[in-house]
Amino acid sequence: MAEETEVKSKVIAEYRRAEKDTGSPEVQVALSTTRIRELTEHLKTHAKDHHSRRGLLLLVGKQRRLLNYLRDTDVERYRALVGKLGIRR
Repeated sequence: MAEETEVKSKVIAEYRRAEKDTGSPEVQVALSTTRIRELTEHLKTHAKDHHSRRGLLLLVGKQRRLLNYLRDTDVERYRALVGKLGIRR
């Protein structure tokens, strides 16, 4: 549990735009990207875990909507985030 909050706070510190920023699209996409990568690794070993697969698909959809919002509002922030996270779109 402590490791999860430590990783989460590290990601928030890296992608935040202001001092107490936790809700900007950049932070939300970065957090979902780390969770997506964890779930992808989990599903490689547990192929029949359909409940986690459903959660992964929901998370991917949410991330796509956030990225679409960011692309429509500020293209430069979108490009910087996609490049920094290594997301292919």
